[in-house]
Amino acid sequence: MDLSAARVVAVDVGSVRTGSFAWAAVDLPGHTLAAHGDEPAGAAEALAAALADGAGAVLALEAPMSVPVPGDWRLLGKSRAGEGNRAWSASAGAGALATGLAQGAWLLAEIARALPGLAATTQVRRWRGTADGGAPLLLVEAFVSGEGKPVPTALGPHAADAEAAARAVARRLTGEDGTGGGTDVTCAPQRAVNLLAAQARWAGLSIGGDEHALDVLVVRARPVG
Repeated sequence: MDLSAARVVAVDVGSVRTGSFAWAAVDLPGHTLAAHGDEPAGAAEALAAALADGAGAVLALEAPMSVPVPGDWRLLGKSRAGEGNRAWSASAGAGALATGLAQGAWLLAEIARALPGLAATTQVRRWRGTADGGAPLLLVEAFVSGEGKPVPTALGPHAADAEAAARAVARRLTGEDGTGGGTDVTCAPQRAVNLLAAQARWAGLSIGGDEHALDVLVVRARPVG
């Protein structure tokens, strides 16, 4: 995948009705804020436009998008490795997960309707085209909390979170954040249920049959300075 033409669209998952939903699009390589908004349709259009132009695109949802299923029932609901004290199964995480499932599925269905036959993946190596022929749409999870929380802008805290997530994902994919490109959170050593893959398949996108059990890339926003 040519990162010189990629677009990252990050979604701060939340209630559309109460104005807690926001999205932001950042274009590479200059990390330019290309667009932002508070309606899901705008996020879908920003992604579809980049894909229609032949660019790679990334959808980052700020909600738990893979969950661990242990062999031992006593470990059910435990944090993923790297989450610290903000477990996916705690009240805030569980609420975001439920909302993100519906909103992510809607967004992906809109993209599939606009671009029939589109291939998606949750695996960076496949998005980059180094395995299995590549896929132009990468699906990832963003994690904005604690020290990574941005200063709210005039657009409001949700838009600020969305922009921070988009920039963090862009920096991770280009290697500019110094992390080596790996994930910040993982279900391993437990088995993963990949909710992004499930949403993509439900929406009618083409995605590898093995991805339902693969971990997703999780990018935690960090202070930049």
